[in-house]
Amino acid sequence: MRLVDAVYARITELMKERQITVNALANLSGVPRTTVVTMTRSATVKLSTVSGICDGLGITLQEFFSSPLFSPGNIID
Repeated sequence: MRLVDAVYARITELMKERQITVNALANLSGVPRTTVVTMTRSATVKLSTVSGICDGLGITLQEFFSSPLFSPGNIID
């Protein structure tokens, strides 16, 4: 899986856990809704975007990236 796909999957996982929508995440994090949605079609993702999302969700970057989605054998790029 591409790194950007793993990031988007993690965001989706966290939104489901908290039962929030993309709009709610955008409001909490200050990251535009369109930025979150277009991550699925992008080849890159900015760390500042992930950091903003983490701030909005009240988690650290370490907590975000501690998911098995980011295990060494899972990321291909």
